[in-house]
Amino acid sequence: MIRVLIVDDHHLVRSGIRTLLSADPGIEVVGEAANGHEGVAGAAQHTPDVVLMDLSMPQLDGVAATRAITAAGTAGAVVVLTSFSDRDRVKEVLAAGATGYVLKDCEPGELLAAVRNAASGQVPLDPRVAGALLPRVGQSARPALSPREIDVLRLVAQGLANKQIGRALGITERTVKAHLGRVFREIGVPDRTSAALWARDHLG
Repeated sequence: MIRVLIVDDHHLVRSGIRTLLSADPGIEVVGEAANGHEGVAGAAQHTPDVVLMDLSMPQLDGVAATRAITAAGTAGAVVVLTSFSDRDRVKEVLAAGATGYVLKDCEPGELLAAVRNAASGQVPLDPRVAGALLPRVGQSARPALSPREIDVLRLVAQGLANKQIGRALGITERTVKAHLGRVFREIGVPDRTSAALWARDHLG
């Protein structure tokens, strides 16, 4: 059972999302929150597997709430569910710790898939915002990655955490972080979510 917390300042939106998710026998909505402060408190109270987070909210916006929840470790994953798809907003909230990014006009099945993917450690990203995370035109030359760096990148794309990657490859977590730092610079992305997307498009 995937436990979900819905954070959105519009009651009608929360009600619609709850109805959709509750119809899935594998998903349980454990709580709702009308602003970022309530979202942070709700995550601490319910420790959900997935938080669906709006961006534009009163008192505390979705970026700050996401940062607080991920820093506290009170949720398995935060998936942004919003109307905004501009590059800066996408990068800002992913840098704050969000696992995925879905637009509110997506199909119902896409939202359900995003929840399931996030709960299983994958990176749900709406294709319409994916371009904001990829290197811009002119950065498409094949990066010079070592075989070990490619191994690390493939495991990132599978949703593994640094500690899990270290165990799988027989290296320390610190070495994994060092490899990732160079990978990010070499392929021109800001974070592991962007790197996972790049890997899926370029490594096959």
